[in-house]
Amino acid sequence: MPSHVTPPLTPLPQRSIALAQETLEIEAAAISGLKNRIGEAFAQAVALVLAIQGRVVVMGMGKSGHIGRKIAATLASTGTPAMFVHPAEASHGDLGMVTAADLVLAISNSGESQELAIILPLLKRLGTPIVAMTGSAQSTMALHADVWLDSAVDKEACPLNLAPTASTTAQLALGDALAVALLDARGFRAEDFARSHPGGTLGRKLLTLVSDVMRSGDAVPHVPPQAGFSDLMREMSAKGLGATAIVDSDHRVLGIFTDGDLRRLVESGADLRAKTAQDVMHLSPWTVASRALAVDAADLMESKRITSVLVLDDENRLCGALNSNDLMRAKVI
Repeated sequence: MPSHVTPPLTPLPQRSIALAQETLEIEAAAISGLKNRIGEAFAQAVALVLAIQGRVVVMGMGKSGHIGRKIAATLASTGTPAMFVHPAEASHGDLGMVTAADLVLAISNSGESQELAIILPLLKRLGTPIVAMTGSAQSTMALHADVWLDSAVDKEACPLNLAPTASTTAQLALGDALAVALLDARGFRAEDFARSHPGGTLGRKLLTLVSDVMRSGDAVPHVPPQAGFSDLMREMSAKGLGATAIVDSDHRVLGIFTDGDLRRLVESGADLRAKTAQDVMHLSPWTVASRALAVDAADLMESKRITSVLVLDDENRLCGALNSNDLMRAKVI
């Protein structure tokens, strides 16, 4: 190695562990310290957001900007329309995105971010409400704001007390607290959350209907009650569901015959050749409505320990069939 190159330092494991533990302690204390400072100002901020007709426009520079993006995303996914606008870009045209119907959530630990300070008077002139999340009540941002949220921390987790660590953790937690308070005030439900997360597991569970994943048309095994046993078996084999419905002329379900029923008949030694579908069907099979949630069909099959279920339309006629493989393919289970 050339003499002018400083070899990389190998940290002592004990020091690394100690620093990590201390970091977590400092950041936990920073979040815990916020609790006693949540009061009337926080309630005012919630009321301001609920009163606006537009969106929450989150702004922040540097690390506070990164936190701001996450806060905006959390608000948007929990029922409060929100977006992030970079303060520097706002000074060069993006301020046109902000209207008097919006509310600006400005984030800065010092409260003296120059890029934000420049546009605050313009926002005031526009009539846009401002909520400032800063660590100082006497900062420029706090003094310009309609509501000040105190995000001060005693110290950063950084050993040099320079890198934003505890302060950004506190900002993130305070943003989450704001989002949770707002979703509760709006009566936001799991179904609402799913609508903004259609690609996620929760979205699939709360948005996917039985009609979206069921077999329909010719893929649904069914025979009339007078069908012979051989016809019954051919229908089961052809459709591959492991069961077939027995329906009347109006397509209403009279019963079902499954692989399990076949095994029990064979074990009993019954003469199957003379049997009809009506003779061997199982009465009162479990069914679900086509407009029910697919996850409810999955819960039914699990609780009743069955692998398939018949699907009925709004007039209680057979319109489909569903088994556990269909639900797995749809990633509902």
